[in-house]
Amino acid sequence: MARRRDGALSFDGFRTEPTLAALRWPDDVLEPFPFDHGDNTAFVKAYNTIDLHTITWQLETVPAAHFTGMPTGVSDEDCIESYAEIPVHWVTVRPPQIARHRDEHGTWLRPPLLIGRRLLDPDAARLRVLESRTRVGVLRARRLREHLYVAPQHRARVGRQ
Repeated sequence: MARRRDGALSFDGFRTEPTLAALRWPDDVLEPFPFDHGDNTAFVKAYNTIDLHTITWQLETVPAAHFTGMPTGVSDEDCIESYAEIPVHWVTVRPPQIARHRDEHGTWLRPPLLIGRRLLDPDAARLRVLESRTRVGVLRARRLREHLYVAPQHRARVGRQ
């Protein structure tokens, strides 16, 4: 992570590191999860008990209603609602094609990352937002507060054991 922070390691270099290549994860998981958050102390602390080698990622369809109460990790437990409070801001700071896609299709352009909560607690069911908390917050606001079109189902990358 120090090499990534100082600019000496690009994502292409990161993904070919032997330890990461051995995971055989898709790029759309590697980049936002370990590459972007691998040096975020709170994020690492929240997920350091997970054996990354045991996670299999699948592109799944998740009903919109499941995102309404879906939690995230304790390090960011209120952030989804904070994004949902001012969704217009979060939409306007992103490239326009993201908002256009959301308006036309009622879903995100890039699937969020979710994990099975059993990865952290063997007795827990359902899913947790791992990465893409802003997207989920905007979706909640569109569905519950703004009453804008939200697709009934959404694609998400889901990691499970």
